[in-house]
Amino acid sequence: MRITGTFLDEISFDIPHQNWGRSEWDRDFAAMKAMGITRVFLIRCACGYFMTYPSQVLARSGTYHRPPLDLIDLFLDLAEKHELEFFAGTCHHHPGNCGAGWSTADFAAEIAFNKAIIEEIQGLYGHRKAFAGWYLTHEVRANDPGVIELFVEQGRYAKQLSGGKPNLISPYFAGVKGAAACGEAAMDVLSPEAHGRHWDTIFQQIAGAVDYVAFQDGHVDYPELAEYLRVTREMANQYGITCWSNVESFDRDMPIRFPPIKWEKFLWKLEAAEAAGIQEGITFEFSHFMSPNSCYPQAAGLFDRYCEYHSLPARARDFKA
Repeated sequence: MRITGTFLDEISFDIPHQNWGRSEWDRDFAAMKAMGITRVFLIRCACGYFMTYPSQVLARSGTYHRPPLDLIDLFLDLAEKHELEFFAGTCHHHPGNCGAGWSTADFAAEIAFNKAIIEEIQGLYGHRKAFAGWYLTHEVRANDPGVIELFVEQGRYAKQLSGGKPNLISPYFAGVKGAAACGEAAMDVLSPEAHGRHWDTIFQQIAGAVDYVAFQDGHVDYPELAEYLRVTREMANQYGITCWSNVESFDRDMPIRFPPIKWEKFLWKLEAAEAAGIQEGITFEFSHFMSPNSCYPQAAGLFDRYCEYHSLPARARDFKA
């Protein structure tokens, strides 16, 4: 079980900005490559008042600050330099957790808004060599009304415009840690069996619009993770969707948000994914929680333990500024 992809989260929602420029990101992409990462996924193209690229669509929709650096262009440059694939992220525009209290009109507006984003990104960057696909950024947990249409309409439109390039989603398990993580005290916990019933319906409907699914693995407890992943993989594969795992490299169990995860916990999650029959993982997120140059010093240790475990020659000292 290898980590072959990472999200890029410098349009951050709940982790600190590192204020990197081109040279810092260049070192980071080199470290990713050395660890075996082959794909990078922009987790979102905008958040709050800020955007990753000078978007006319976003600028028309509200108070968005014009970025001093076009991050999509930068990430594509570095992906091409280091021979990585880049997946463009869409935008979670409507406030609140996806589906929590959203009306039919809210979903329709969100779909229309993101179709405009997809069209703009395709027009600006779709010709680039490293542009390999799309990340549909909405994070969901179950078959709530509107969720299937959200993914189907965005996914089909992205494929139509980009010549069939693949789409990824990264939902989360409605597990025992889900309520605290999402700030929804009344959130129902879904057993692996109930989770399977929800996602059997979703996968059947989104097949053809979504190619990859990588569930966030931090919302369930460690001993039960393998079973949730096994059920997910079996359901996804039944409908031709490839199942990865989103192996979170930050620690949800600590009293602060969020330090790099303890290596033993990370290893347990790798082992759980492998036991479930999953061969590849992505992580949220290398640059903050595994990078030799992270603002968290412990991240370099996680990088070294992972590389040692997989007999990779790279070490954090090789990439430090």
